Amino acid sequence: MRSMRTPDQAALEAALRSDQDPWLGCDLYTAKAVRELVVDGDRVRARIEVGFPLGAYAGELKERVRGVLAAVPDVGTVEVEVAWKVAAHAVQRQLQPMAGIRNVIAVASGKGGVGKSTTAVNLALALAGEGATVGLLDADIYGPSQPRMLGASGRPQSPDGKSVDPVVAHGLKTMSIGYLIDEAQPMVWRGPMVTQALTQLLGETNWGELDYLIVDMPPGTGDTQLTLSQKVPVAGAVIVTTPQDIALLDARKGLEMFRKVEVAVLGVIENMSTHICSKCGHEEHLFGSGGGERLATQYDAPFLGSLPLDIRIREQTDGGRPTVVAEPDSDIAAAYRAIARRMTAQLSLSAKDTKGKFPRIVME
Repeated sequence: MRSMRTPDQAALEAALRSDQDPWLGCDLYTAKAVRELVVDGDRVRARIEVGFPLGAYAGELKERVRGVLAAVPDVGTVEVEVAWKVAAHAVQRQLQPMAGIRNVIAVASGKGGVGKSTTAVNLALALAGEGATVGLLDADIYGPSQPRMLGASGRPQSPDGKSVDPVVAHGLKTMSIGYLIDEAQPMVWRGPMVTQALTQLLGETNWGELDYLIVDMPPGTGDTQLTLSQKVPVAGAVIVTTPQDIALLDARKGLEMFRKVEVAVLGVIENMSTHICSKCGHEEHLFGSGGGERLATQYDAPFLGSLPLDIRIREQTDGGRPTVVAEPDSDIAAAYRAIARRMTAQLSLSAKDTKGKFPRIVME
């Protein structure tokens, strides 16, 4: 009778270290996601916990880890448990994270017209679909668009006369100045009033517990945007651009602005990357190609992915049902989900929040 040999623990760890996760861009040990690796005879038990919503990826991750461990000599059976838990991550040095909101992610662009708001709402919906609790703040005071994109209307309710409840749309907790004014009313406000309005929308909304609050930032890199970046506790930012050179010039300014205020740049998204003709299927790079990837490479930032110029995206957001909820099984919705997963995976690798973790010491 053959004697049972025990797999080598070091060999098991080495196998996991050699396997790079496609979303994290590193192995699970580097990501500090291996919570348990136990050997019992020829049986191996592993527990994996990542810091971003797994959604449909959970099954794939489980099978991949099982396959990696099963290939190690002398392994008989493998049991793998996978889970995810979103932690609060560090914000700008001079600010404190908001109570109940683990992570604020700013979606920004150096200029208008690149599809930033459409990208923000679809990313928020993608994260909610993966199982996260998500809020969406429309920070574009001059041109609020999220109420129309979400098909939401009506004034927010105030339970106490001091705070307001968010408007819930497609499972998202949302807030926008657009809920408080007439759609056709222009906002003729100077910068300080805009900043005050945004800080009130952010701080006086009853967000509850959120894994992520997606902030649809106003376009540009002027005084208003810089002030908001200094006052809102942001765990990470993403830059939305199109491939054309003029958009990339402005996107660089947005990226530099966040780095100047010590906000981690989670990556670059290239929108309107290609156009596919709805009649003949011909694919064409209307605004150039590869610009987003070059920008990400130049600034040593992750390239989160590209999105097409497709009439369905415009029609669905105009109709109040963004692509991720209107066509959840489409290739475009899958692209939004992939970018959202890669974005939050990158955030999970950044420094955790340690403010408030230690007891306050009082000298008497």
